Amino acid sequence: MNFIEFNDVSFSYPPVEDDFDENGKQIIPSPILEHFTATFPSGFVSLIGPNGSGKSTFMLLASGRLSPDTGSISLMGKNLANIPGETKNMFASVIYQNMEFETEEKVKTLLSQVYTSGTLQGKAKAILDESKDLLAEVIEVFELEAVLEHKLTGISKGELQRVLLAFSILYGSVSVFMDEPLFAMEYSQKEKALAYLKAFCKKTGTSVYISMHELDLTKKFADNVLLFYPNHNMTFGSVDEVLDEKDLEKAYGVPLALLKKGEEYTRKNLQEVAQSIKEMNDALAKGSKD
Repeated sequence: MNFIEFNDVSFSYPPVEDDFDENGKQIIPSPILEHFTATFPSGFVSLIGPNGSGKSTFMLLASGRLSPDTGSISLMGKNLANIPGETKNMFASVIYQNMEFETEEKVKTLLSQVYTSGTLQGKAKAILDESKDLLAEVIEVFELEAVLEHKLTGISKGELQRVLLAFSILYGSVSVFMDEPLFAMEYSQKEKALAYLKAFCKKTGTSVYISMHELDLTKKFADNVLLFYPNHNMTFGSVDEVLDEKDLEKAYGVPLALLKKGEEYTRKNLQEVAQSIKEMNDALAKGSKD
């Protein structure tokens, strides 16, 4: 049985109220998908491509968070659009971009609530060391010890992203769709998180569809790759098949050397910012002692 199946699917976002062109006519969004039919396997799949190419929409449709205008979509043989929310969550969890929470609960409490309320019922063994509980392992892997007593509103963006990754593991859904969940994390944390997610997939049979911008991380960790083009066409295959120079340049519209240079530059910037923050915190700590 195919893991994800799109059958003659068309989808467009509705017009935005008061969004007019220079002639005063309502702007009608272009279709994201038109009579799209395809199947996709389970496993650890990386979604790559430029912003606006359809990655987020694909995951929202596949996970049942959006319904197609026409056609049908099934996940593990079930049309999730017709399944109630809590039951739907058992099949597919979703990490959205820029998720926000309005809660006064501490991180420690929320992690426990997610773990006990999901399919695992708070009773799962760790995957790296089965003598441990999964919750303890996830806290360690995603480096959450320092924020357990903090509220979600009181932690950094990178810390929040790591908490969300922990949620996605602890709930125990059969599949997880992650829309750029590594944003704002340090590069070493990204590698550590992806290595654990890959191991978790292999050990539990959970499928992960994850979008991210770092091609080197996709090459290192993904089982398969789904490449999106600006016209919303897609190419699916193994890392070697899809991370082809010609296809990548077609998708991103820039030479591959420039694309890789941009990734290296962004990573260097993030490292410099992290070092600056560390130095500032060290200086503040020293000043408070003095």
